[in-house]
Amino acid sequence: MKVATWNVNSIRTRLNHIVNWLQENPVDVLCLQETKVMDESFPHQPFADLGYHTYISGQKSYNGVAMLSREPLSNVSTGFAPLLGEAAIDLDGQKRVIAGTLDGIRIVNLYVPNGSSVGSEKYAYKLRWLAALRDYVQRLRDLGGKGVEEETSPAPPLPSSLLLCGDFNIALDDIDIHDPTGREKMVMATDLERQALQAVLALGFADVFRKFTTEGGNFSWWDYRSAAFRRNLGWRIDHIYLTPALYERAIACTIDASPRKLEQPSDHTPVWVEL
Repeated sequence: MKVATWNVNSIRTRLNHIVNWLQENPVDVLCLQETKVMDESFPHQPFADLGYHTYISGQKSYNGVAMLSREPLSNVSTGFAPLLGEAAIDLDGQKRVIAGTLDGIRIVNLYVPNGSSVGSEKYAYKLRWLAALRDYVQRLRDLGGKGVEEETSPAPPLPSSLLLCGDFNIALDDIDIHDPTGREKMVMATDLERQALQAVLALGFADVFRKFTTEGGNFSWWDYRSAAFRRNLGWRIDHIYLTPALYERAIACTIDASPRKLEQPSDHTPVWVEL
């Protein structure tokens, strides 16, 4: 199974890029972030023509997540509320979470808030959102990796079938930034953000990209300004995290920078894992 994640920064603007990439890379599941489109305007047909089922949670001009799958997904859910209840309803106003199950693997597609600037209201929102993500993943653990509707029996203490992916808007280590100087004061790299993400990963996840690539200089996002892509002044903020059995099963994880070379590209590029 191949699963990919890609922040496309407007699915309608990048539609041809995505279709062409899928034709060249027919992954089993493609998780998209920042689709920036209401559900009724989502371009389903081009993906149906390629044999993909589409699952969406969008809003106008901002945010939005989607999953494209060659085989139907089961128990698709959106937002935190299906597992966390009313306490998470306000966070679900921004469309940032969608999950589905394929071949026993619960795939959770996430678009973590950017945070804007350290100390801002958006930064505080990001930290609260990450705390909710930890509670959400803990609940998934309690369910044994199944969605809430699939719960039929007591769950094992740690599921072996969870995949978290998406734009996390956090560089987890200094090696994930082209120049980490002063990163303690830079949004996406502060200690509080890293600690919040580590609290999620402590529930039993590993960064599968680092299973295969340990050196620096590998990034998934480059600013549009200052010729950042040409100069490789990037950050690795798009991640795929796996529970132990899936981590052991993984045979490859790659950042595909080729779409970033196109005309009018997203500022992010796809990351995929093969299991």
